[in-house]
Amino acid sequence: MKKILLILLINCCIVIQINAQQFIDKATIEFEVKTNLKKTMGNSNWAEMLSENLPQFKTGYFQFSFNNNKSIYKFDHWDENTKIPEYLRGSDEQNIYYFDHTANKIFQQKSIFGSNFMIEDSMPFINWRLTNESRIIAGFNCRKAVGIISDSVYIFAFYTDEILIPGGPCSINGLPGMILGLTIPRMYISFIATKVMLIGVKEDEIKPISAKKFNTRTGFKTIILEKTKDWGNAEDEDSKAWKNQFLWDALL
Repeated sequence: MKKILLILLINCCIVIQINAQQFIDKATIEFEVKTNLKKTMGNSNWAEMLSENLPQFKTGYFQFSFNNNKSIYKFDHWDENTKIPEYLRGSDEQNIYYFDHTANKIFQQKSIFGSNFMIEDSMPFINWRLTNESRIIAGFNCRKAVGIISDSVYIFAFYTDEILIPGGPCSINGLPGMILGLTIPRMYISFIATKVMLIGVKEDEIKPISAKKFNTRTGFKTIILEKTKDWGNAEDEDSKAWKNQFLWDALL
């Protein structure tokens, strides 16, 4: 009798585990986002002077909350040891990304030049290549994928199909599961999920951004290119690299 009860208990635990893996349709995921500030500023004399009193890394925590096929990604708090000036914090604190994966729509609030730009468009398409590499992140088995954004910037993601929503940090999306780890080497930035919380999801906050006027992503890119066309020396490699960093960050 004891043996039968033990077998039933084991089977029950297996069923519970499988269901938990298959039916995570609502949760809040915390991401630790780390940026190498001194690398992003380049090697010019001006950049070295500017970064002299800055820490090597900027570390913040962001939350990705989702319910069924709708999600929102936004800033939560800074690491207590991160001491950086306002001009390096503002955009992170103001940026918001809302996704409707069923309708293939993205609504963004992007803070650039001290102003918030509203964007409504189809979700950006990323051509992914899956690999056989895997790792455990926040307790989930994740598979590695490689993609390209902004025409030439490689991104390396680890996603889990145990969380079925095809989302990720910022505007990164399109894998057969949730991205829990992301690295963009040319932007010197990494995102790693630190925990997945199944309770306490603020469903009322998972809603589209409202605005009187929206730009498309293409229109927003045109605005950025126009506002930065006179930045730096077009022949100087450091100037071009810094300008590229700014553009990639704006379009992320």
